[in-house]
Amino acid sequence: MPSLNNSRDLRQSHKFIYFGTPTVASETLATLIEHGFAPVLVVTSPDAPRGRGLILTPSPTKVLALEKGIPVLTPEKLDTEAISAIAAYEAEYGVCVAYGKIFPEELIRTFPKGILNIHYSLLPKYRGATPLETALLAGEHETGVTIQKMVKELDAGNIIAQEATPIASSETARELRPRLIELGARLLTETLPAFERGEISPVPQDASRATRAYKIKKEDGLLSLDASPEENWNKYRAYADTIGTYFMQNGKRVKVTKAEFTRGEFRILRVIPEGKREMDF
Repeated sequence: MPSLNNSRDLRQSHKFIYFGTPTVASETLATLIEHGFAPVLVVTSPDAPRGRGLILTPSPTKVLALEKGIPVLTPEKLDTEAISAIAAYEAEYGVCVAYGKIFPEELIRTFPKGILNIHYSLLPKYRGATPLETALLAGEHETGVTIQKMVKELDAGNIIAQEATPIASSETARELRPRLIELGARLLTETLPAFERGEISPVPQDASRATRAYKIKKEDGLLSLDASPEENWNKYRAYADTIGTYFMQNGKRVKVTKAEFTRGEFRILRVIPEGKREMDF
């Protein structure tokens, strides 16, 4: 990995600011730096209480930025004060990966070249918070990554770049998510040079084809005996690395930790009954 100083020397004529918070954002930032794209500032969520001790902990993106000597801002809100602090860096454009806050138009207008956002679907399909999970729930055979230019309306900006990838029938979110993160980071590094030179003509989205991917709740992981085997399998796949899936037995929750789909049958292999240890089912 090149040193941060070398990376800044390579890109000092194209200043950008990076917005991101969770691991997906830190991994993408690491790839950018590795390829010579070092932001002049990282904006991330404030430190939050985590773990049993509720210890204030910085976001993964903040940890990486500080390791690389990149200035960090952690505003509670993207208000006038925060926007002024961001604007002081006089960056040409922004890059956003899972930042977690809605961007006001005033902030978007701060950047002459706009703000690029990585979205993990083939927009305009699955705009919203859970594109990967929604694609798996729907039994899609293909998904992908879109780099779009941010606008006020959620995930509705013009498309800068897009790349599709197949979804294997046995693939769960555990396998698909890291693949999409890697794909998105690579696509971004391949796209930025042409974007910085002004060589890309953004493509407007067809709003009539837009679909939504809504936030998920813990109760969404409930499996139903009345559902088809395919529906339960897709739900297991979609929530495998987040809320998980479960069913109720004798009034108690039984969490599914391992399952498979064989010859049209959804088979539960391992579970954790409420109050007990993991066991075969």
